[in-house]
Amino acid sequence: MKVSSSTFLSQKKILLKQLLERLCKEYDYASVLASDTFSKTYRVSKRGTVIAEDSLLSTRGYVIKVYDGKGYAEYSFNCLEKDNIEDILKKIRKHLIPLSSFLPGGVTESEYAHIPDEPMTLLKSTEYEEDPILTGDEKIIEKLTAISEKGRAYDKKIADCNASIGYQYIHKMFLSPNRDLEQNILWTNGSISALASKGEEIKDYYKSFSCLGGTEILDQMMDYTTLCCKNAIELLDSAPITPGLYDCVCTPDVTGMIVHEAFGHGVEMDMFVKNRALAKQYIGEYVASPLVTMHDGACAAKQTATFFFDDEGTLAHDTVIIENGILKQGISDAQSAMHLHTKPTGNGRRESFERKAYTRMTNTYFEGGKDSVEDMISSISYGFLLDNPSSGMEDPKNWGIQCMVNVAREIKDGKLTGRIFSPIVLTGYVPDLLKSITMMSDTVELGGGGFCGKGYKEWVKVSDGGPYMKAKIRLG
Repeated sequence: MKVSSSTFLSQKKILLKQLLERLCKEYDYASVLASDTFSKTYRVSKRGTVIAEDSLLSTRGYVIKVYDGKGYAEYSFNCLEKDNIEDILKKIRKHLIPLSSFLPGGVTESEYAHIPDEPMTLLKSTEYEEDPILTGDEKIIEKLTAISEKGRAYDKKIADCNASIGYQYIHKMFLSPNRDLEQNILWTNGSISALASKGEEIKDYYKSFSCLGGTEILDQMMDYTTLCCKNAIELLDSAPITPGLYDCVCTPDVTGMIVHEAFGHGVEMDMFVKNRALAKQYIGEYVASPLVTMHDGACAAKQTATFFFDDEGTLAHDTVIIENGILKQGISDAQSAMHLHTKPTGNGRRESFERKAYTRMTNTYFEGGKDSVEDMISSISYGFLLDNPSSGMEDPKNWGIQCMVNVAREIKDGKLTGRIFSPIVLTGYVPDLLKSITMMSDTVELGGGGFCGKGYKEWVKVSDGGPYMKAKIRLG
């Protein structure tokens, strides 16, 4: 089934077009983005049950963008009625465009060209198997409770098992003189967190799940509950690792974290404009192993960061960032692309209608190769299989990376020994790490359980992933 259109936006469309018509009489270009989003979260553990609407992801509002022949200005608001259109126009005339006259000394105004506005009509929706709203709170809690109870009953060492899901319906319209775009999207993500204890020792294992769809994800979570608890118990016998440079095999989750942190923010081209990304200097050069081809794009995969057009009305792209080890290009929003004289890649994204559009990642991943996981492991005399990433960060200006991994399984003489080391800090200089990749599996997996911030704010949904890969990585 496909996600239906928003009744709210459909009812406002006539007013939006009237507002746009008035704007186009006064400005060289104008557009309107209208958003209607709704999100709800559920969590069950031994401590209790929580059901809540997600205030960050549940919003209704509009963004007007106007062009005066030199620059662009935006105005956001959340009330649109026939009798307040004139008031909106007055605010734009009085407060928005004249802002350039109040710039402090030494700050100059950049001049921009007219945004391309090729004719386009689009109405697209994603698909789902189970509608969360029709499934209902009671049924969702019933299934989460079964997952939590199954985990707690697995072993007496399991102190608690937290099961949660969240979903978001996204309805957006983008109107300009030549564009009439609408998209309707539903994504759902879930998680299981198993907490194991032995004496004073406490360890946890977290597994996320995600899909471009609905509550059908709950069945997948139920199937994984036992393995999640088993892994948490195994961590009770883990030991600290001896810091060093090791041959490692990364699971797709860990590969995805490396992809996201290593060349994610570093190729966001609004950072090129500010000269805050080293990648700007390496376009056309080898920055990774010839085995590495990296993609980002809202239409590059079907996951939680999939959409059909971005928040500036640019259609979704599949951008090849690295091709056979060579850095080809970055990703951009429309404003950054105009400044750099490149084409926008459909990565202009807003946290909400109240925020500006930044260049942001979407579905980011490495292509697969031809190697088997078994061959990767058997090729290592001493090293580790890295699994269960938890967090990461990068320094785009200096290409440093630091990530946390929960599990490192020891490999000795080409075999897993059963020994586990935890927690693990993965560090390094990005090109050194990526150039050390020597094997890639033929399976590619993406996960979209998390969000990405820009400067610890501006949160948007992303997904990342790739194949199993073998590389030399500094662990500590």
